Amino acid sequence: MASLEVVLPAVWISLKVAGLATVFAMVWGGGLAYVVVRYRFWGKFWLEAIATLPLVMPPTVVGFFLLQVLSTQNFLGKWLEQSFGIRLIFSWQGATIAAAVMAFPLMFKTTKAALQSVDPIFLEAAATLGQPEWAIASKIWIPLASRGILAGILLSFTRALGEFGATLMVAGNIPRVTQTMPMAIYEAVQTGNDSLAMIFVGILTSLSLLSLVMTQYLERRSIVVHHHFLR
Repeated sequence: MASLEVVLPAVWISLKVAGLATVFAMVWGGGLAYVVVRYRFWGKFWLEAIATLPLVMPPTVVGFFLLQVLSTQNFLGKWLEQSFGIRLIFSWQGATIAAAVMAFPLMFKTTKAALQSVDPIFLEAAATLGQPEWAIASKIWIPLASRGILAGILLSFTRALGEFGATLMVAGNIPRVTQTMPMAIYEAVQTGNDSLAMIFVGILTSLSLLSLVMTQYLERRSIVVHHHFLR
């Protein structure tokens, strides 16, 4: 039977990496979704395509690109290390960046759909009454889309929690340092420790199921609220 000393570090690293990755995805993915829905500009199609790319690319390919960008052999990685002493390769911070990149498209697409679901008549009415853009966004648009946005946050967290390929490429599989639960499962299976693998599988399955149930609930509530608001 696996001890807590083996299980807890991987659980903690997974939750820490997934939590921070979700925050990054929420800020950048949600922000980009707002810009794309709110404004018209040249190149929007290509911007959306690039933002969605990690969703369809193999995680190892995304990890390879990140490895090239963040490596100390290249400008960004070298600048971060020389200027701030930050080394992202083979660190939990690097794992967080990789997980955030993989979760980003889900947050972007879900938030975009949630914002587009709001009836433009409410926004136009507020603009006609002289409300500034920040007030329209914070008091009308985002509140009406909030359940869809929250569903995107839950899906992004679940995606980041289960990320394997990109994080392995960037952060490696170092126990107690960068080893997340998916990596721990892989290592346990490789070494024939099925009982340990089953523990992590059970934890990840439970968290994923809980997230999906909450997402479904929020989607249903969003439909009910919109119908009630339109009466």
